[in-house]
Amino acid sequence: MAVILDQGGAECVIRLEGEVNIAAAVELKGLLVQALVSGKELRVSVEGATELDITALQLLVALDCDSKRAGTRVVLAGKVPETVATTLLEAGFEKFPIPPDLGLKGA
Repeated sequence: MAVILDQGGAECVIRLEGEVNIAAAVELKGLLVQALVSGKELRVSVEGATELDITALQLLVALDCDSKRAGTRVVLAGKVPETVATTLLEAGFEKFPIPPDLGLKGA
Protein backbone atom coordinates (compact mmCIF):
# COMPACT_ATOMS: atom_id res chain seq x y z
CA MET A 1 0.00 0.00 0.00
CA ALA A 2 1.17 3.46 -0.83
CA VAL A 3 -0.32 6.90 -0.35
CA ILE A 4 1.50 9.57 -2.35
CA LEU A 5 0.89 13.32 -2.18
CA ASP A 6 2.01 15.54 -5.07
CA GLN A 7 1.53 19.24 -4.28
CA GLY A 8 3.11 20.65 -7.43
CA GLY A 9 1.21 23.12 -9.56
CA ALA A 10 -2.25 24.53 -8.95
CA GLU A 11 -3.62 21.32 -7.44
CA CYS A 12 -2.79 18.56 -4.99
CA VAL A 13 -2.93 15.00 -6.24
CA ILE A 14 -3.22 12.13 -3.80
CA ARG A 15 -2.49 8.72 -5.32
CA LEU A 16 -3.77 5.61 -3.60
CA GLU A 17 -2.06 2.37 -4.61
CA GLY A 18 -2.56 -1.25 -3.62
CA GLU A 19 -4.79 -2.17 -0.70
CA VAL A 20 -5.81 0.97 1.15
CA ASN A 21 -7.17 -0.19 4.48
CA ILE A 22 -7.15 0.56 8.19
CA ALA A 23 -3.39 -0.03 8.32
CA ALA A 24 -2.96 3.06 6.12
CA ALA A 25 -5.56 5.21 7.87
CA VAL A 26 -3.20 7.40 9.89
CA GLU A 27 -0.93 8.07 6.91
CA LEU A 28 -3.90 8.70 4.59
CA LYS A 29 -5.60 11.05 7.04
CA GLY A 30 -2.38 13.04 7.53
CA LEU A 31 -1.90 13.51 3.78
CA LEU A 32 -5.55 14.40 3.24
CA VAL A 33 -5.34 17.07 5.95
CA GLN A 34 -2.07 18.38 4.50
CA ALA A 35 -3.64 18.59 1.04
CA LEU A 36 -6.78 20.29 2.36
CA VAL A 37 -4.77 22.90 4.26
CA SER A 38 -2.96 23.81 1.02
CA GLY A 39 -6.18 25.41 -0.27
CA LYS A 40 -5.60 23.93 -3.72
CA GLU A 41 -8.04 21.82 -5.72
CA LEU A 42 -7.71 18.22 -4.57
CA ARG A 43 -7.62 15.26 -6.93
CA VAL A 44 -7.66 11.74 -5.53
CA SER A 45 -6.41 9.08 -7.92
CA VAL A 46 -7.44 5.51 -7.16
CA GLU A 47 -6.15 4.09 -10.47
CA GLY A 48 -3.50 2.04 -8.69
CA ALA A 49 -5.74 0.93 -5.84
CA THR A 50 -6.77 -2.70 -5.70
CA GLU A 51 -9.01 -2.27 -2.66
CA LEU A 52 -10.46 0.50 -0.51
CA ASP A 53 -11.91 -0.53 2.83
CA ILE A 54 -14.58 1.33 4.78
CA THR A 55 -11.94 3.32 6.69
CA ALA A 56 -10.50 4.71 3.44
CA LEU A 57 -13.99 5.47 2.14
CA GLN A 58 -14.90 7.28 5.36
CA LEU A 59 -11.76 9.40 5.12
CA LEU A 60 -12.57 10.31 1.51
CA VAL A 61 -16.13 11.28 2.44
CA ALA A 62 -14.82 13.36 5.36
CA LEU A 63 -12.40 15.04 2.94
CA ASP A 64 -15.30 15.86 0.62
CA CYS A 65 -17.30 17.40 3.49
CA ASP A 66 -14.32 19.34 4.87
CA SER A 67 -13.34 20.61 1.42
CA LYS A 68 -16.84 22.02 0.86
CA ARG A 69 -16.64 23.90 4.17
CA ALA A 70 -13.20 25.20 3.18
CA GLY A 71 -14.37 26.22 -0.31
CA THR A 72 -12.03 23.74 -1.99
CA ARG A 73 -12.99 21.28 -4.70
CA VAL A 74 -12.18 17.57 -4.45
CA VAL A 75 -12.71 14.96 -7.19
CA LEU A 76 -11.68 11.42 -7.98
CA ALA A 77 -9.28 11.54 -10.90
CA GLY A 78 -8.29 9.00 -13.49
CA LYS A 79 -9.75 5.58 -14.16
CA VAL A 80 -11.42 3.89 -11.22
CA PRO A 81 -10.67 0.14 -11.12
CA GLU A 82 -13.78 -2.02 -11.34
CA THR A 83 -13.24 -3.49 -7.87
CA VAL A 84 -13.02 -0.02 -6.34
CA ALA A 85 -16.03 1.22 -8.33
CA THR A 86 -18.08 -1.75 -7.15
CA THR A 87 -17.06 -1.10 -3.53
CA LEU A 88 -18.04 2.58 -3.84
CA LEU A 89 -21.44 1.75 -5.31
CA GLU A 90 -22.19 -1.10 -2.91
CA ALA A 91 -21.30 1.15 0.02
CA GLY A 92 -23.70 3.83 -1.26
CA PHE A 93 -21.06 6.35 -2.30
CA GLU A 94 -22.49 7.11 -5.73
CA LYS A 95 -22.87 10.74 -4.62
CA PHE A 96 -19.12 11.17 -4.05
CA PRO A 97 -17.78 13.73 -6.57
CA ILE A 98 -16.98 11.25 -9.34
CA PRO A 99 -16.42 12.70 -12.80
CA PRO A 100 -19.14 11.40 -15.18
CA ASP A 101 -16.57 9.99 -17.62
CA LEU A 102 -15.45 7.41 -15.05
CA GLY A 103 -18.53 5.34 -15.79
CA LEU A 104 -19.54 4.46 -12.24
CA LYS A 105 -23.28 5.00 -12.62
CA GLY A 106 -24.89 1.59 -12.90
CA ALA A 107 -21.52 -0.20 -12.82
